[in-house]
Amino acid sequence: MTRMRVMVGLASCGIAAGANETYEAFQRLIQERNLTDVQLEITGCNGLCHREPIVEVIGPDGHWTYYGVKADRVPEIVEGHLANGQPLTKWTFQEGELRDEIEAFLSKQVRIELRNCGRINPEKIEDYLAVDGYKAIEKCLTQMTPEQVIDEVKRSGLRGRGGAGFPTGVKWEFARKSPGDVKYIICNADEGDPGAYMNRSVLESDPHSVLEGMLIAGYAIGSSKGYIYCRAEYPLALKRLYIAIDQARERGFLGEHILGTDFSFDIEIREGAGAFVCGEETALIASIEGQRGMPRLRPPYPAVSGLFGKPTNINNVGTLADVVWVILNGAEAYAQYGTARSKGTKVFSLVGKIKRSGLVEVPFGMTVGEVVYDIGGGSITGKPVKAVQFGGPSGGCIPASLFDTPIGYEELTATGAIVGSGGMVVMDADSCMVDVARFFLNFTQDESCGKCTFCRIGTRRMLEILTRITEGKGAMEDLERLEYLAYKVRDTSLCALGGTAPNPILTTLKYFRDEYIAHVQDKKCPAKVCKALIHYTIDPAACTGCGACARVCPVQAISGEKKQPHKIDPAICIKCGACYEACKFDAIVVE
Repeated sequence: MTRMRVMVGLASCGIAAGANETYEAFQRLIQERNLTDVQLEITGCNGLCHREPIVEVIGPDGHWTYYGVKADRVPEIVEGHLANGQPLTKWTFQEGELRDEIEAFLSKQVRIELRNCGRINPEKIEDYLAVDGYKAIEKCLTQMTPEQVIDEVKRSGLRGRGGAGFPTGVKWEFARKSPGDVKYIICNADEGDPGAYMNRSVLESDPHSVLEGMLIAGYAIGSSKGYIYCRAEYPLALKRLYIAIDQARERGFLGEHILGTDFSFDIEIREGAGAFVCGEETALIASIEGQRGMPRLRPPYPAVSGLFGKPTNINNVGTLADVVWVILNGAEAYAQYGTARSKGTKVFSLVGKIKRSGLVEVPFGMTVGEVVYDIGGGSITGKPVKAVQFGGPSGGCIPASLFDTPIGYEELTATGAIVGSGGMVVMDADSCMVDVARFFLNFTQDESCGKCTFCRIGTRRMLEILTRITEGKGAMEDLERLEYLAYKVRDTSLCALGGTAPNPILTTLKYFRDEYIAHVQDKKCPAKVCKALIHYTIDPAACTGCGACARVCPVQAISGEKKQPHKIDPAICIKCGACYEACKFDAIVVE
């Protein structure tokens, strides 16, 4: 009989922090102590990525969540808690020194999409069934017509979580009304934004919710076949999806005559090669068909002519996970969250120069500042937050002066940014906004499929201009050229990749134009990031001659006797910043 359940967070973030070693340590010590009443399992990510590895211990003394459980902490937990029933509260969220921090991180969140993440074993269908898994599709098949399902989703106000924000129920209605006996459901899991990992976490932590969402969508539009398009760079997500599909088939939730009804539906996985453009629905369709992933003109839209020329509905991972909750709890329960035009909640990956990084799910209408400061805790460096990049390379930079902006589709679009898939990159005073624009444009230019002239060539010309500016070779005329090209690329590109690629440029030019001018006119980078515009020296009055800077210099550009002021040879220095980070006496001067 199980007395205690130990669940180790083995999503990608936990594994990267050493959770595999933690799991192995628990496994070994539980066996050595012959703790036969302790059940060791895995779980996914609960969103607190900055405190991984995380371990849940559930037993007669309550539910305890341990943070930072590296392998060397495991013996104490096994001996004290598992063997003797004495929780080590100093390492727990409930009573440890991080209690206030965790409370601040979680208190303003509302978990709908992430409701099961970090709570269940993603590789056991029994765990999903225990939290009302597959009850929503059962309700649809036994109590609702397809039209009623669509109406429920429409009344909830749920909009697509992949970035465009199109009303989900309306999208389903188009596909249902399209003539044809063969229709398809596609789950778009081709998440590729730098810094974004919301979809990956759901697939790794709660894969059955996505399968159930696809079942509901299939029933609603009259489809019997679904495809999950997931990038091959997500091996753990794919592994758990394959496991979940096999389990669902074994239990009769996939296949013929589901739950004894006339509804039949099955799912296949298609692994993408990582092309960012395949996040665009028509390019994704082409890739599934075995063609090169390139967008096509619309109309016709996929709801009319999509995969293999048949009516097709494409939804994001988050949309499908939300649908299950909507059907189970009702449209009104979902619509109580959010704003008049942006209902429900949205998951963001809060990353960058932020103290508490991780996945956060907040109701629409919460301000940018509340997420950054109240939930995220402000910058990890202690320096002022300068901006937040919303929506990844397709989004824009919102300055700190606009942090009272409510998070919503229309509200963020009005600033020049977008909700996007949910990337939220925080930048502090040390971030160069010109370099940020160059970084994101370098990504989108590299990922352009090349079909559109303005996207193919325009993004390259803009990248050349930005590179020239960051190297101190820019002219004021370049700013006008950048804006001209940005609007042309935005307005003439075939798909959203090109249409949104200029957003980082347009928003940084709008809100941080003074930084561009400093790069062009003064040949200086105010944030001291652009290597061509800075140089490193050592202040002899502050240098103690400790040698720490010389020891970390990768090119041996620093010389000097012990306990004597050191010097940097500018001809050798590669401006990597290693010396600046190593110096404890503020003797390294960056100008």
